[in-house]
Amino acid sequence: MAEGEPRSLAETPTWSVATVMTGFVAICFIVERSIYRFGKWLKKTKRKAMLAALEKVREELMLLGLISLILSQTSRWISEICVPSSLFTSRFYICSEDDFEVVGGVSSLLNETQLVKSIFGSSTHTCSEGHEPFVSLEGLEQLHRFLFVLGITHVLYSFVTVVLSMIKIYSWTKWESQAYPLSNENLQAKRTKMLRRQSTFVFHHASHPWSKNKVLIWMLCFVRQFKGSIARSDYMALRQGFITYHKLPQSYDFHKYIVRSMDDYYSASVGISWPLWAYAIVCIFVNIHGLNIYFWLSFLPAILVMLVGTELQHVVAQLALEVVETVDPVGTHLKPRDDLFWFKNPDVLLWLIQFISFQNAFEMATFIWSMWQLGLHSCLMKNQFMVIIRLICGLSVQFWCSYSTLPLNVIITQMGSKCKKSLVSEHVRESLHKWCKRVRRKTQLARSLSVTSLDFTVDETEETLTVGTLSRTVSRTSLDDLGEIEAEAAVTDELLPDHN
Repeated sequence: MAEGEPRSLAETPTWSVATVMTGFVAICFIVERSIYRFGKWLKKTKRKAMLAALEKVREELMLLGLISLILSQTSRWISEICVPSSLFTSRFYICSEDDFEVVGGVSSLLNETQLVKSIFGSSTHTCSEGHEPFVSLEGLEQLHRFLFVLGITHVLYSFVTVVLSMIKIYSWTKWESQAYPLSNENLQAKRTKMLRRQSTFVFHHASHPWSKNKVLIWMLCFVRQFKGSIARSDYMALRQGFITYHKLPQSYDFHKYIVRSMDDYYSASVGISWPLWAYAIVCIFVNIHGLNIYFWLSFLPAILVMLVGTELQHVVAQLALEVVETVDPVGTHLKPRDDLFWFKNPDVLLWLIQFISFQNAFEMATFIWSMWQLGLHSCLMKNQFMVIIRLICGLSVQFWCSYSTLPLNVIITQMGSKCKKSLVSEHVRESLHKWCKRVRRKTQLARSLSVTSLDFTVDETEETLTVGTLSRTVSRTSLDDLGEIEAEAAVTDELLPDHN
């Protein structure tokens, strides 16, 4: 081996190779066992929505691992694809030629690092004159690291989002407990409290003069979103409207339903879907020097989160204005329906919130990657004032969206025409599924026995079969009735909990 050249694996001491292998295996084993035990705990506590979210995290890690494997194995082949140098115009560079000269005066040229030598070794392939590699080994390695940082950052942002949202949602527990005594009071007491809550709810959302104007009400709702997530009177009114519209008992635990809905949201939001991957690819393509596209995109989440907050406040205002026209208790006259939301689809707001979280994660991943791979003196970091504004804006919007907008969205989107499957808990749904399966098996077995009995013509045999069929039918009916009783008991426990 020549002096100064890197050692091959055959020329490396076995103890150093074994040490590195031990470190990698230990880290991977700890991460894998931690995920496994966390999933086991979620399964034990019957939180299937969170378990499904954990499975998506595993899929995300598997996808990142697959991307890493493919890039590491195909990088040399891709770098050996030569294309005419005329295709590589500075028009599509991230940095301008002047930026390269400035950076070169400080340290070294931006694209002349030691990544190729330290990771892949020296390449023996060179393109002919007038041609260059389609993507260099260095560029592929930097792309590899950017995708890895993006995936990890998005998972962490999703986790932080749910934690902050759950903190806000669990703060509503005291309001739910205050609503339970209504079911134990007489009719007049219930009506009095409902009317009091109705007047508070209507006063907050329909007393302002602008609320009567179809245009000014949007400006009013825009301002209201900055006063807080939701008030106690709003929670009580929305809870009563939901319970009345879906014909649930007054003792129904609406707060637990909101928590289960939040679990389902987390299950659906974790992971990067193909539209988000497509958006990331488009952002990378249009990131041309001079456009400052990342700077302007950093304000997109702020605009979207304010639009979503305004729309949610507008939905509540519409419900309150409808109550003004009536004199009965608020819960009786709230009219939940999909027409209140954009495109008559409450899920549109949830999709926008998911995009906001991804865009903020993309912004942070770009910053981390730029600092890691390109350094502080790169063209992406030369205007530090703009970078600081982007970071502060992204972090502030993510916190506001997680702690205020998302909890508000979870409860207000329940005012749609349909309720979610989380209306009942997981064990109740399992009991109902088991009972339905028993009913289907009973029906199929009864049909098969009816067809078989037609093949017997001997009276004695027919009599025996009839007695046996009746006996088995009675037994199956008894078992099915028992299953129905169990399912009914489970539903009763869910919808009529004991709050004493």
